Parts: sequence; C-alpha cells; structure tokens
Amino acid sequence: MAAINQYRGSSESPDHHQKNYEKGYGSDDVNIASSNDLGEEVGHHLHRGLKARQITMIAIGGAIGTGLIIGTGKALAQAGPAPLFIGYTVVGFLCFLVMAALGEMACWLPLASGFTGYATRFVDPALGFCLGWNYWFKYIIVTPNNLTAASLVIQYWVPRAKVNPGVFITVFLVAIVLINYFGVRFFGEFEFYLSSIKVIVIVGLIILSLVLACGGGPNGDATGFTYWKNPGAFNEYILKGSAGRFLAFWSVLTTAVFAYLGTELVGVTVGEAANPRKVIPRAIKLTFYRILLFYVVLVFLLGMLVPYNDPDLKVANGKSNSAKASPFVVAIVLSGIPALPGILNACILIFVFSAANSDLYIASRTLYGLAHENKAPKIFTYTDKRGVPVAALGLSVAFCLLAYLGVDTESYTVFGYFVNLVTMFGLLTWISLLISHIYFVRARKAQNIPDSALAYVAPLGAAGSWGALVFSILIAFFKGFPIFCYKVTAKKGTTPVFDWRTFITTYLGIPLYIAMFFGYKYAMKTTLIRPEDADMYTGKARIDAEEAEYIAKEAAKKGGPETKGEKLYRLTLGWLF
Repeated sequence: MAAINQYRGSSESPDHHQKNYEKGYGSDDVNIASSNDLGEEVGHHLHRGLKARQITMIAIGGAIGTGLIIGTGKALAQAGPAPLFIGYTVVGFLCFLVMAALGEMACWLPLASGFTGYATRFVDPALGFCLGWNYWFKYIIVTPNNLTAASLVIQYWVPRAKVNPGVFITVFLVAIVLINYFGVRFFGEFEFYLSSIKVIVIVGLIILSLVLACGGGPNGDATGFTYWKNPGAFNEYILKGSAGRFLAFWSVLTTAVFAYLGTELVGVTVGEAANPRKVIPRAIKLTFYRILLFYVVLVFLLGMLVPYNDPDLKVANGKSNSAKASPFVVAIVLSGIPALPGILNACILIFVFSAANSDLYIASRTLYGLAHENKAPKIFTYTDKRGVPVAALGLSVAFCLLAYLGVDTESYTVFGYFVNLVTMFGLLTWISLLISHIYFVRARKAQNIPDSALAYVAPLGAAGSWGALVFSILIAFFKGFPIFCYKVTAKKGTTPVFDWRTFITTYLGIPLYIAMFFGYKYAMKTTLIRPEDADMYTGKARIDAEEAEYIAKEAAKKGGPETKGEKLYRLTLGWLF
C-alpha cells in the first residue's frame, strides 16, 4: 500500500515521470493556458456532460450497426448457420474481453485523452502515438463511408438519375457537424434517442425472427432447424471437405470483427462522462448481455430462417447498403410479409446516420486526445465554452469530404479499398488496448494497488487479455487469406491473377502501425515503461474531485423531479437493460 499512500490525493507525478514527459510522453494535465488548483485546464477542457443513461445507450448503440443487420448475410452465404453462430459467439466473447480490459483502466483513470493516455502511461509513449493515430485514421475513413452509405440507402426511394447523391451527402454532413458542434450535452441526448431506436429495431427483429421460425408468418412454415439439415449447417468455402468448412468458419470471424467494431467507443466518452466510475462499469457489464442478445441470439435465429444457398441471399450480397442487402429482408420475403422491406430500409438509414454522427464525435475526441498527449499540434486541444474541441472537429470534418467520391459510381471501387482498411485499424486498436491492460495490471501489482481499490476489475484479469491478444493477432494476420487462394478460385479457362490492390489495402495498416511505433520511438528516444515506474496517479486528484462534486450535486437533487428523458428511459429501456 506504500505506493497508494505516496501519491493518493496528489496530481503531481514523480521526478522520473517529469523527465519522461520532456521526451514526449505527455500528460492528461499538461498546462496549456492556465490551470486551477486541481490541474484543470482553463479554456482547454472537455465538459463531463454525458449522463449515465446516455453513456449506457451510446455504448449499446455502438454495438449495433449495418455490420449486424447487413453483414451477417455475407457470412451466412459463405459459411452456413453453424459457423455463423459459432463465429459471432467467439468474437463476441473476444469483444467482451477487450471491453473489460478497457473498463478496468477507464474506471481507475477516466482520461480525456482516452486510449492514447493508457498506452502512453503504462506501456510506451510510442504505442500511445501509433494507437491514437491508427484510431483516428479508422474514423476519418469510416465517417465518410457511412455518409456515402446513407446516400445509397436514400436511393431505395429516390433513384440516382432523379437526384444526385451529393445532395443527400451534403444534408447528412451538415446535420452531423451541427450535432457535434452544439456540444456534448446535445450530442449525448441526440445519440441517446437514436441508440434507443436502434435497440427497439433490433429487439423487434429478434421477436419477428422468433415468430417466423415458429411458423407465425403468413405462409405458416415453422422452419425450426430445417435449414440446418438441408442444405446443411456448414457450407464449404474455397476448398472442399473439412478444410473448406474450417475456412468458412474463419471467414465469419473477420466479418464478425467488423460488426463488433465500435463497442470500444465508450472508452472515448469517459473524458466527458459524469461520475465515470459508476457509469463505465455499468456500461461494460451490459456489453456481455447486449452481445448475447443482439448478436448471438439474432444470428442464431437468422440461420433458422434463411438457407445459405438461397438465390435471393446471393443476390443481396452483391447489393449496397440498403434493405435489399439485408438477410432479414430475405427472411421476410420468404415468409410472405409485404411492406416490411421499406420500413426496414428506414431503420437502416437511422443506423447509418447514427453511426456517422458518433464516428465524427470519436474522430474529433481522438485527435483532441493526441494533442493532449503532445502527439499532435497543440491547436487541437482548443475547446470553446461548450467544451467542443473545435479545431479537432474541423480537421475531422474536412476528411468527411471523401464521401463525395460516392457522387461518381466509378469511384466506389477506389473508396472500397479505403474502407478495407477499417477492419485492420480496428483490430490493431483492440490489440493495443489489450497490451495496455496487460501492462496496467503489471504496474498496479508492482505498486501494490489491490483489486479492492478499483471501481471495476476485468473478470479474467491479465490472463483474459493475453488470450484475447493472441486470438486478435491471429485474426489480423490471416484476415486476407482468400487473397492467397486466387489460383483455386479462378474460373476455368482464365489465368489466375493475384489481387494486389486488395492485398495492399487489407494489410497496409500493419506496416503503417509498425512504422509509426518505431518512428516515434526513434525520434523521441522513448523506452518501455517499467511496472514500478508507470504513472498511475497524475490527474487522479482532479477526477476524484469532479466525481465527489457530481455525487454531492446528485445527493442534493435526490427526491426532486426527474427529467422527461430520465423518466422515459427508466420506464422503457432502463427497465429492459
């Protein structure tokens, strides 16, 4: 307990930590303008304006996207219902381990710098550098992609020939910029309602799928496990026999990873969460249940409704992000229900718009965190009176202009290569978070910080993070395995051609990540941080004081009237979750 007593209640770091900062290690409390007694930066400070219900619903909404409602169709067609169920279950458990690791660190120190702060403090500033920029790269690519997807969804009702997609891209872009610019309180409330709609839609799909599987559809067919027997539970992918069935299962893993990416965004919100040590553990614990309900149950029911060799499912996989591409629409059509595809398309539009909105938020906060850690120009730490990092938001918005590539249909192929980077960037983020947690556990053991001192402890500890780390590396390394099977997949009578463009965009993230790590390490002369030297306390006093102030205010308001949003959440989704 000596280490705890030495630094508890202090926001200062030891001398050797100060020397590290001079090398570029950074700090969550670097003085940029002027600071008060708690080390809070005046004029450069995020506001803790996200409430418990908002954090919870944003975390849940982050797990629900087009990867679930659309991407599952490709996985089912390639692999069959059994690998679909097993693959999403395995990756769901992997996702939970990542979230648990993040939750343990975030509850100890809810840093405004987010992910980069943990990697910088506990592992090596070079890891914080490449992790932060890697995460920012991911979201400046996926944000315009979602804007383009939104314009494609609109084409379900308004054809490209009638209205140029650039019009809708502009409308959605202006909308998400305004929502982010109005401040975290407005953003939190807006995303709360969008995420609530997403949850209601998914719950509705689960109920509908269960009814259809039990024979409650217009055609009266109770499919049950019929399609698990004919055409079968396992499909063969690329190769024949057991090798083909294994490759089918592995292909589901990469698809599932893309679907689960985004659940870690709760780690970006901790810097603006009110009472984070209560809110974050709740959001993390709910991760397991929402993964179980939204993904595992839904994909299990999907495998009962649509055979993997259904011709409509194959046609759907060749279409874009609209209701026509969703396997659930195929299930609805097979059951004989009219009108629902249009309704589901409207729901997909909400999904995509919500994703673009939260993606822009994450991009701006990630760049803000990098600047906070001295890994990006200081101008990006500037916030206005609402706590909005306007400079970071502005640069992130500039990259949203890539969405206008969607105006020209010939640009879709090039843009698709950019999007191919997203999954690898996401996997590298998970890998970095797991490494940070392993070092965090080593540091707190070396400094005699017991589990009882933490608001949340990862259930499987460092062992769980080690297992998840190994599995994440394997998925990343073998993500592009179909590329190397080009001779097997080539059509008869044609010359096999290696798809080097897909290869480069699939694996480009890895050498870029390594180059950033060693480049920063060489330039700044950083070293791996020893467990006993890890900075576990800088900024903790300020966070403790903010938390105590919030709890005091909540205690003073106890018994007073609740807001409409709080009442609605308590009576509906709050009761459910």
